[in-house]
Amino acid sequence: MEKLIYTGKAKQMWQTDDPDVLRVVYMDQATALNGKKKEHFAGKGAAAKAISDLVFHYLIKHGIPTHFIKQLSPTEDLVKKCDMFPLEFVTRNVIAGHFASRYGLDEGKVLPEPVEETFYKSDQLNDPFINESGTIALGIASHADLEKAWSLSREVNGLLKPLFEKAGMQLVDFKLEFGRLSDGKIVLADEFSPDNCRLWDLKTKHHMDKDVYRRKLADLTTTYDKVLARLQKVVKEEA
Repeated sequence: MEKLIYTGKAKQMWQTDDPDVLRVVYMDQATALNGKKKEHFAGKGAAAKAISDLVFHYLIKHGIPTHFIKQLSPTEDLVKKCDMFPLEFVTRNVIAGHFASRYGLDEGKVLPEPVEETFYKSDQLNDPFINESGTIALGIASHADLEKAWSLSREVNGLLKPLFEKAGMQLVDFKLEFGRLSDGKIVLADEFSPDNCRLWDLKTKHHMDKDVYRRKLADLTTTYDKVLARLQKVVKEEA
């Protein structure tokens, strides 16, 4: 019998009859301020999942190991169960968001090389920054674990920046999460959607991510649908 094991900001995780497989349900919910602000947007879950599925298929095709198994429905996926690292691996290609406000900078400047930051996942603590020595000292991950996760993050950035550019979007920044499978292998997990990345239109610089909700700029589901349509067109042309 399936059992609900976790409800997050935008997804539910269900244990299946197979102990190594989970069912993920994407919800029509958007949050901001680490979950303090929540709203419902019809169709948002299906749009976010479709984008994430497309991106994960693309990454798998190019050799990135992930937890993704298959799609079950417009809002459900099957994934491999992982022992997740309580870390967010953030890659920044352009000055934006918290990076801009933290240092008193204007948004929009392309960084000379990607900035890499790691944050400890805790809504209660507002996801504080954590460096490598702190991560190791607290037993969260080893040096080898961090090397592997960052190596995969760099590969993902190298693959997705040109993909989004072909779709008329600038990949400003993104956060990834990783987990360890039962055999010890580290894989990309969670999702890749406008919920956890920043996308700007290449020409207009209009936001095409969750910032349209945070900043009250446009309808969230409509924005996600536009991102999906652009990506589908590019992937179809490449096939």
